[in-house]
Amino acid sequence: MKTATKTLFALTAAAAFGGFAATGLNLMLEQPAAAAPTASAAVPATAALPTAVNGTPLPSLAPMLKKVLPAVVSVNTKQRVRVNTPFGDDPVFRRIFGIPQERIAQSLGSGVIIDAQRGLVLTNNHVVEDADEVQVTLADGRSLKAEFVGNDADTDIALMRIPAQNLTAIPVANSDALQIGDFVVAIGNPFGVGQTVTSGIVSAVGRNNLPGAGYQNFIQTDASINPGNSGGALVNLNGELVGINTASFNPRGSMAGNIGLGFAIPSNLASRIKDQLLAGGVVRRGTLGIDTQDVDARIAKGLGLAEARGAVVTRVYPGSAGGAAGLKIGDVVVAANGQPVDNAEALRNFQGLQAPDAKITLDLLREGKPLKITSGLREAPKALAGEQLDARLAGANFAELPESLRRQGLAGVLVEKVERGSRAQQNYLQPGDVILTASSGDFSDLTGFRASLSRGGEQLVLQVLRNGRAYNVPMR
Repeated sequence: MKTATKTLFALTAAAAFGGFAATGLNLMLEQPAAAAPTASAAVPATAALPTAVNGTPLPSLAPMLKKVLPAVVSVNTKQRVRVNTPFGDDPVFRRIFGIPQERIAQSLGSGVIIDAQRGLVLTNNHVVEDADEVQVTLADGRSLKAEFVGNDADTDIALMRIPAQNLTAIPVANSDALQIGDFVVAIGNPFGVGQTVTSGIVSAVGRNNLPGAGYQNFIQTDASINPGNSGGALVNLNGELVGINTASFNPRGSMAGNIGLGFAIPSNLASRIKDQLLAGGVVRRGTLGIDTQDVDARIAKGLGLAEARGAVVTRVYPGSAGGAAGLKIGDVVVAANGQPVDNAEALRNFQGLQAPDAKITLDLLREGKPLKITSGLREAPKALAGEQLDARLAGANFAELPESLRRQGLAGVLVEKVERGSRAQQNYLQPGDVILTASSGDFSDLTGFRASLSRGGEQLVLQVLRNGRAYNVPMR
């Protein structure tokens, strides 16, 4: 009898922590879904669980959730979208067929109050990106217009402020202390049905190899992911914020149902981004100032390595942090701050999550022998004016490629904008162009692009990716 009672208790406790719903973005950068209508269905009758077994109360999350639920909000966005027609802007055509100039697109998400005094709310960037208006609905029913503070698309974090009194904030935990198997609880507004609570465990930490997202250091959970949960809270059993729910993975898309692969941005990373947005509205990142490539079987054999793993240094830029630390061409980086570095993308991802003044420790293989060095980082440029690079590029602004594009296999720099009538426009550069290569030399990012152009040269030909096609464009 005692054995049966223990078994019932264990099963009941396990059920209390069964899978949870977290976010509404799949990893192909699908926009947050609007509220889906709920199907009416009969709810099967179930027997009520006992409140105690042999005098021992069953575990319940209710006491913790009473403190936490008021801090999780629903986020509703509106965006004016121009309605195109086969006949352009012909007003007669629009009037005859009743086609408006624009329509209002709405989407739903979630958010987390992290500072009650200042009304600060964290959410995902993809929830509020390009929105013309954002309304935040509190757990008590109040609806408020949110003020946009700042965002960082590459980590999918956005910060808002709401003008309200008597708010409740979630205390922020140290997400670095999370371990695989820790119980976590997700709170959000899936499909717009209203505030929903579910639970699960931490399946993995430090995930950084997911397609379609930017800089990554995700907490993986066995979460049931649904549209509308994006930006919601992932909390531990103490009611402390450990993550911002942000993404799910399903090969058939987020509408196909849960397969237990959900991801959240760690609270430590979200807090660092929040602090930078409050300080200046811009997120600054560190870089070693080096180019690397994957260690494949051929390179491993040539360098006498036991396995094809790591990022081999192919260039060290003058005046870079990596150069000052003593990095050399041919060094193979296998770990950074104790985290394994399996390839060049992993090293780039690691750098992109560090502040410009961070100190890091690198584990290297130099001529096949292990070596550990400590290096500082320097700020990675986010954008450069064309006239700073070459007179033939005057009037254009160049920026780093979004990390989501890099994870699709692209490398180079982005033409952010081009001034009308400028030399860059006369040379047929257009906003949105991706500069893949240049006759001035190889590069993979903005730092490399600037370094290649510093060598000068009479001719400058850029290979430009535009609307999925590559063109060679001579600069005159």
